[in-house]
Amino acid sequence: MKRPPQWIKRFVLFMTFFTLLPLPAAWADIGSPYPGINYWPVPQIAKSAGPAVVSIANLESDFWSDQLVESSSGSGVIIDAQNGYIVTNNHVVEGAKALQVGLADGRTTQGRIIGRDPRTDLAVVKIDSEGLTSAPLGDSDAVEVGELVVAIGNPLGKEFARTVTHGIISATDRTLDVGETRLKVLQTDAAINPGNSGGGLFNMRGELIGINSAKIASSGVEGMGFAIPINVAKPIVQQLIEQGHVARPWLGVSGLIVTEAAANYYDLPRGFYIKQVVANSPAAKCGLQRGDIITKVDDNDITTMQQFTNVINNHAVGDTMNLTVYRNGETVSYQATLEQSPYTN
Repeated sequence: MKRPPQWIKRFVLFMTFFTLLPLPAAWADIGSPYPGINYWPVPQIAKSAGPAVVSIANLESDFWSDQLVESSSGSGVIIDAQNGYIVTNNHVVEGAKALQVGLADGRTTQGRIIGRDPRTDLAVVKIDSEGLTSAPLGDSDAVEVGELVVAIGNPLGKEFARTVTHGIISATDRTLDVGETRLKVLQTDAAINPGNSGGGLFNMRGELIGINSAKIASSGVEGMGFAIPINVAKPIVQQLIEQGHVARPWLGVSGLIVTEAAANYYDLPRGFYIKQVVANSPAAKCGLQRGDIITKVDDNDITTMQQFTNVINNHAVGDTMNLTVYRNGETVSYQATLEQSPYTN
């Protein structure tokens, strides 16, 4: 009898040894959390987080019958079950004569707008219902690229209520136009379609890490969805609940950025060139003048308009900013105490 080649013996020996090895927990039971990490399988997240996601129908008066009819719909996430607070997108509820909120258990109830913020496209709706489930809030600053996520919402209306899709975090450093400003957003390849706006983006522990927005999704590109990070939304939502609007810090200047090309041509430093100082504004009170160039705010060098705006918005009303200013060939310092913007949201 002919003996098998030596390589076959080695292969059989290796496979025998490999099959005797204990399987990792995640392989042995795909329904278990990942070893050492408190991660849940998607079905468990759908069961725990799904009841916190609601449908929101925007009702407007019909031109012919003067009856309330559904003009558009979206999603929302219950963040405070005891008080019935729901966070959603501003464009979902904007212009509504009335709101009808659909709960996971099939109930429908009337909702009322507590506050809206067009700048960030966020809004808070309140319902008076019992037996609600709220979504636990996660930490969107801790989210990493490649992390698994689950999106829950109502794409294309109530017929597809609480649709669950999953994917990964594609990027955490995107800055896009949201509402009337530019915000840092989370990018995901989880499907986010019309009607998903206002729905929740959850991590694999069932925590809410973002508010989905189909408005900022790229309609011409597959596999690109965006969500407003929950850490960005939380202070906005808190102000909407407490006072119905967002108190934004205000310096009281208008102008333009001295670009690198302009700085080299005119032999000027880079920064924010002041074209106008509003009378009685914080800028006027601290001594800023037309023609000044703000080169630094606190420890931040100013090189773009977005950066200048973000530095101000990252402060609260009443905060004092240290300004480094170039004036007539000299560098001077000022301190400006920010006030609440007199302009509407």
